[in-house]
Amino acid sequence: MSDAQHQNHAGHDAPHEGPIKTPKQLMFTVVAAFVVPVVVIIMLTNFVAFGTKSGAGSDGMSAEAVARRIRPVGSVEIKDVNDPAAMKTGEQVFQAQCASCHATGALNAPKLGDAAAWAPRLKAGVDGLLQSALKGKASMPPQGGGEFSDIEIGRAVVYLANQGGASFAEPKAPGAAASGAAAASAASK
Repeated sequence: MSDAQHQNHAGHDAPHEGPIKTPKQLMFTVVAAFVVPVVVIIMLTNFVAFGTKSGAGSDGMSAEAVARRIRPVGSVEIKDVNDPAAMKTGEQVFQAQCASCHATGALNAPKLGDAAAWAPRLKAGVDGLLQSALKGKASMPPQGGGEFSDIEIGRAVVYLANQGGASFAEPKAPGAAASGAAAASAASK
C-alpha cells in the first residue's frame, strides 16, 4: 500500500522534489525573500506619501525665509498713554503682572483681599503705595517687573489696596483728566 501512495497517475515511481534544486537557487530564494518585501514596503510608503517633497533647507531662498532671516531682532511698540481705551484697568494689570506674587503670597507679598496684611501698608496712602510699586520694595522689582505705564501701575495699586480694605479713587489718564477738567470748566460757563 505504501508503494501505491508513491506512484503518480501514470504509474511511475517519482521522488518528491521541490522547485529548488541547486544551492544557487536556494541563495537566490533566501535573498529575494528579504529584498522583495522591503522594496514593496518602500514603494507603498512612497505611494501613500506622494506629493511634492522638499529636501532639508530647500526653501532657504524663498521670499518668506529670507524675510525671516533679515527681520529686525527687536521691535518698537508705541502706546498712546493719553488714550484711555488703550490703557489697561487695575484688574487687568493685576492679572497680567501682580497676581504671580500677590495672589499666592510669594516672597511675603500681601495677598489680594487680606485686610490684615494690607492695613499697615494702607497707612502710607495711595501715593506711598504707588511709589513703592513704581520703584520697587524689598523683593518686588520696579513695576513688579512689568512694562506698564505709571497710570496703569497706579490703577493696579488702587485695585489691590481697595481689595484689602481701602477706598482709593482710581487714577485717571492725563488726557482723561484734562478733558474732564475742560468739560467741568465749560459746564461752569
